[in-house]
Amino acid sequence: MEEKDIYKTITIPSPEVLYKDKKSKFYGYAFPIASEDEIKPLITALKNKHHTANHICYAWQLGVENITYRANDDGEPNNSAGKPIYGQIKSFEVTNLLVAVARVFGGTKLGVGGLITAYKSAAQMALESATIVTKTLQQNFLIFFDYKEMNTVMRVIKQHKIKIIAQKLETNCSYTIAVQKQEAKQIHVIFSAMQHISIAELD
Repeated sequence: MEEKDIYKTITIPSPEVLYKDKKSKFYGYAFPIASEDEIKPLITALKNKHHTANHICYAWQLGVENITYRANDDGEPNNSAGKPIYGQIKSFEVTNLLVAVARVFGGTKLGVGGLITAYKSAAQMALESATIVTKTLQQNFLIFFDYKEMNTVMRVIKQHKIKIIAQKLETNCSYTIAVQKQEAKQIHVIFSAMQHISIAELD
């Protein structure tokens, strides 16, 4: 099975969107996140912005190879808010993001079916208005070599179109390189087989 090393995400927050149903207002947002720690401050900021909101429901997903996710109904009936929001994250095939919907109650109950439609629609609108980008999973390596091995190292780098992130060129040289995840094993093998050159994986 080929490793999945291309994924879709967002790099900037989406513009605010508004879905209305029976005078209830549903404000939708999408935010890029790199860790779970970023979620609470974003939700708090939305609560401060929409202080009349009765519920701020959300779903998030992190990771590409090992996915973690959560959906939160924030007091709405079970699975009527967080789950439909998360359904849109899956539908758009995006990761490393938080999608939140703030609901300001308009006085008329929508019922579970109405809520599911409203939260799904607001999440869909938020993701449609977001700028979705495709990224490649990379593995970084550190290569150590003597200066006289420079041509050998550069030949491999050019041949495999490897990206050099950082370099230190002295008597002993080092390159920090980024390789597409699915090519990482092959590149490691190539450099490991060379004399006077060592390669180490970076986190």
